[in-house]
Amino acid sequence: MVNIRPMTADDVADAMRLKAEAGWNQVAADWERFLALDRDGCFVAESQGRVVGSVTSCRFGPVAWIAMVLVEKARRGAGIGRSLLVHALEHLEAAGARSIRLDATSMGRPLYESLGFRVDFHLDRYSGIVETVEAEGTSRPARPADLDGIAALDRIATGTDRRILVDRLLRDNPLESLVAVPIRGFALWRPGSSADQIGPCIAEPDAGQALLNDVGRRLAGRRVIVDIPTSNVDAVAWAERAGLKPSREFWRMTRGEPVVEDLSRLWASSGPEMG
Repeated sequence: MVNIRPMTADDVADAMRLKAEAGWNQVAADWERFLALDRDGCFVAESQGRVVGSVTSCRFGPVAWIAMVLVEKARRGAGIGRSLLVHALEHLEAAGARSIRLDATSMGRPLYESLGFRVDFHLDRYSGIVETVEAEGTSRPARPADLDGIAALDRIATGTDRRILVDRLLRDNPLESLVAVPIRGFALWRPGSSADQIGPCIAEPDAGQALLNDVGRRLAGRRVIVDIPTSNVDAVAWAERAGLKPSREFWRMTRGEPVVEDLSRLWASSGPEMG
């Protein structure tokens, strides 16, 4: 018998166990962020007192995200992942979400399609040790006063008001941020268990490359991952010049009303957790 219940801070250790078994990059701070942004939208599946699955969600007004659909390897194939996903969908739709989104792996995509999700576009994850790249532009670390401008740029690119996410990322990692001056773009990054995750990076088409060059200069010699829409050829070219290689595929999918993103401004996704 499997019971689905709300996730609490006491479940983070078990969530990290599931994450490690899947070989994903999140750290405990990521799970704590999920809970802080939408504690009511995060759930675990429990069997005989043991956490065997997880799902997180977050709602940005009418647009919601689902992520971290994880099931213990020994329990896969028993419908636990589907039950968690349906539970999260019911919660989000009851709360008023009109568009529910996620980034699917090749393993998860058939399940999501069976529940009415459709593919919007494709992303490639690039990973590796950052090679030194020439720094350009006049970027500087983000300041609290930049939040309005950063959130406005993010909203234009993503079609979603993610101010609460951007604010939380900036507060969690205040030293891992850059803005192009004047504010025509921004880039954030954060530590992971095996690599730094670059993203989100949102910028005007003529500012993104210089901004990522500055990020690359700061992260030179470090292992990173960055999720890039394959249609943003300039962002892909930057990753290749930085010595990064494609290592994984994602498909951005939506159930419900479509969300239009400006992929020319989306240089790096924040990651599969919240786009």
